[in-house]
Amino acid sequence: MSYPYQIKSLETYQQEYRKSTDNPEAFWEQIGQHFEWKKPFEKTLEWDFLEGKTEWYLGGQLNITENALDRHVATQPDAIALVWEPNHPDAATRSFTYRELQHRVMQLGHVLKKKGIGKGDRVCIYMGMVPELAIAVLACARIGAVHSVIFGGFSAQSIADRIQDAQASAVITCDGAARGAKDIPLKSVVDEALLQCPSVHSVIVLAHTQSPCNMFAGRDFWWANEIAEIEKAGSPFLPAEAMDSEDPLFILYTSGSTGKPKGVVHSTAGYMVWAAYTFVNVFQYQPGQIHFCTADIGWITGHSYIVYGPLLAGGTSLMFEGIPTYPDAGRFWEIVEKHRVNILYTAPTAIRSLMGFGTEPIEGKDLSSLRVLGSVGEPINEEAWHWYDEHIGKRNSPIVDTWWQTETGGILISNLAGVTPSKPAFATLPLPGVQPVLVDEHGHEIEGNGVSGNLCIRFPWPGIIRTTYGDHERCKSTYFSVYPNLYFTGDGCLRDENGNYRITGRVDDVLNVSGHRIGTAEVENAINAHTGVVESAVVGFPHEVKGQGIYAYVIYQGQHHDDELTKRDILATVSKVIGPIAKPDKIQFVSGLPKTRSGKIMRRILRKIADGELENLGDTTTLLDPLVVDEIKDGRISG
Repeated sequence: MSYPYQIKSLETYQQEYRKSTDNPEAFWEQIGQHFEWKKPFEKTLEWDFLEGKTEWYLGGQLNITENALDRHVATQPDAIALVWEPNHPDAATRSFTYRELQHRVMQLGHVLKKKGIGKGDRVCIYMGMVPELAIAVLACARIGAVHSVIFGGFSAQSIADRIQDAQASAVITCDGAARGAKDIPLKSVVDEALLQCPSVHSVIVLAHTQSPCNMFAGRDFWWANEIAEIEKAGSPFLPAEAMDSEDPLFILYTSGSTGKPKGVVHSTAGYMVWAAYTFVNVFQYQPGQIHFCTADIGWITGHSYIVYGPLLAGGTSLMFEGIPTYPDAGRFWEIVEKHRVNILYTAPTAIRSLMGFGTEPIEGKDLSSLRVLGSVGEPINEEAWHWYDEHIGKRNSPIVDTWWQTETGGILISNLAGVTPSKPAFATLPLPGVQPVLVDEHGHEIEGNGVSGNLCIRFPWPGIIRTTYGDHERCKSTYFSVYPNLYFTGDGCLRDENGNYRITGRVDDVLNVSGHRIGTAEVENAINAHTGVVESAVVGFPHEVKGQGIYAYVIYQGQHHDDELTKRDILATVSKVIGPIAKPDKIQFVSGLPKTRSGKIMRRILRKIADGELENLGDTTTLLDPLVVDEIKDGRISG
């Protein structure tokens, strides 16, 4: 198998980039022809950024699973599609050929149809990192149901919010999940969430950890029993549902600057083309290579570069149930050696965490199979980049520093492994089809090199967000109204003298914690749910492992005699409302917050105090009570 759209040289990159900007429609029309269509598309693109609308491959019909499974079953049925490495190293690895994976997907597709789920219905998936999670995603796509994967660390309330927003009719879950030394009781969390979700009529439960769980008659069904019934009936072939190019493929909830999570909607054809195109080009994937993306499928990275990208390319994707430090800090390197991994794609948070253990866990591990290293989720700092390069890649494997977002569907700015130059801590150059522009706060374009500003994109690419589920106005106001006729990323960015891009971090009220976006308003709402909390304000601060930590300033009523106990209670509340991932790293009790006379919290001041920049706080004379700033400075939690 070869990839006719794979860029093999810097010269070809420059030619393709030029073609993609000179005549985008012709460029993407040609790329689109390399996929299988039930009905060919008639028009490549229609768009209007003022309305926040983009449509690709209009008039076409297809099913993404025919492109990710069926066409490979026809040409290489026994090639390995998916390899699963369990949480505990002594447990058995599982692998699935393209033929086996297609069979499992069709089985579950039959189960879902039997439950009355069909085209356009929403299905929420809340599972650990088991192969059945990938199978569930693909089974939904097979029958035209819209999947919405919820990260297995979210709380019952967070799940309920997402199910209610999507008005999901079914949930697919596990009895429990294994993650490091912990067993997480997923089914009981789902049961709690469903007390608020009358739209759900069916719950399919995979027995994985054998954790005890309640099964409600008429609503809850064991995965294995349902599959056995399908098998008994002969498990017939399941034709893939014909989907229009712009039919929704999935909803993925991401944090916004308001407390309510927003459901990012990706459509079928554009997302498919973008996931495949970016996977093959950024990682320079070659048939037969083992691609190990360490993300969770609950995040967009797992959607695009564990499930869809590798399978669309007919590749082999490795998914891992556990964490990099269990049972010890050598686990990633053991997996690389055991499976002869060729491409390793992980987060700077994981790299920095593993750096802290030194090089001892790497000693004696054979990492010679590695060809490409990747970084995702947040900008990678130079120290981590060099450690990764020297100790993992042995200065022999190019590092792709990828910048993208849930809303972009796939990578937008990155070097192409071994093809275009890399630069430590820089995402470097845009992919063909991506037209970045830097603007000042008034929306004026900042031209030339050696400049910085807010990062926007001036032209659509196939993987761009289509809407926010049930609320297009929110999509429009968040991404397309800040700077008219531009897609606003929410990130600050620097462009060096050679035109390389370096992302400098969020410029809106969204935190980037361990590569996961969390809205400040969402965390504040959770803290404020604690009895006794009057008000709170949350900001990010530099964290040597997570990239950004969460610093919470909390006004608490009455006397808090035991600060530590109160802090523990607040952390437990945040865990219950959102999940452990959103717990603040530092909580400072304050008597007031720096507010303008109109009542707006001056986060800029709180951010500087959290960062330890106590001298240059800017003008505080416009504050309702300037003296509160001195009190907050004096009580700052350092270290």
